[in-house]
Amino acid sequence: MSGILITGGSGQLGHALQGLAAQRGLAFSAVSRPQFDFENPQSVAACFAAAQPWLVVNAAAYTAVDAAETNLQAAKAGNHTGPLQLAALCTAAGIPLIHVSTDYVFDGNKGQPYTEDDVPSPTGVYGRTKRDGETAILATAAKAIIVRTAWVYGAYGKNFARTMLNAAHKTNALRVVADQRGTPTAAPDLAAAILHIVSIVQTSGWQPAYRGIYHATGSGETSWYGFAQAIFAATPAGFPRPSVTPITTADWPTPARRPVDSRLDCSKITKTFGVSLPAWQASLPPIISALIAMDAPPP
Repeated sequence: MSGILITGGSGQLGHALQGLAAQRGLAFSAVSRPQFDFENPQSVAACFAAAQPWLVVNAAAYTAVDAAETNLQAAKAGNHTGPLQLAALCTAAGIPLIHVSTDYVFDGNKGQPYTEDDVPSPTGVYGRTKRDGETAILATAAKAIIVRTAWVYGAYGKNFARTMLNAAHKTNALRVVADQRGTPTAAPDLAAAILHIVSIVQTSGWQPAYRGIYHATGSGETSWYGFAQAIFAATPAGFPRPSVTPITTADWPTPARRPVDSRLDCSKITKTFGVSLPAWQASLPPIISALIAMDAPPP
């Protein structure tokens, strides 16, 4: 066996995982669509066979929350049956699988941070397929770690921070939902947490106590409105800063209903692996700088 197999390599988390793995000198291979496509089971099997990994990090998923409402089969393949196939391959090879899941498995009505013991109650197709994927993986893989996260953003891929910065070039007034609460999670911080777990498994060997679900988000909490305010506060002088007006969820209807309060209790991952992600505000400025530099028009 060669190294780590990172799926979803072209996404924001996959990109962060590759960059950090390279910095640390870890052997890895990364795959993404169309080479690796959960809607094409043969491609999944072929990539797995070619990589011959000792551990898999599955960062591939169908993440278009609203589009999932009318694309059930694609969402099911990306979040349920595809990851199930990957879990079966890992089980057959006797290797661990670290699978990334989401706060959207909850409806957000608890009123306090969710623990791993809370029963999932998703409100839309995306959340239901992610929950079904979790269930299938745990029923199939003996060496499975599921990491639920939330509000992921980074310098690559589509995310809320990039959307806000792009919008600033088009309008001087934005309306942002202020009654949904959660925690922004920087992709590099999440990647570091996952690779820390990888290093523990590599050093100690697989331990049965590792198996199960863990929550990993940035520390602290905010609303989408608060997140937007912090994004623009982190922009340099001269960057357009539109006014940001708080609105309610009812003012911004979407095909899929979002959790009202999807804060996650992350104490279990700290207790088991010593992982604690930084305060979300601390990780924001360097990513905003990278996004602005990356998206700036050529001179």
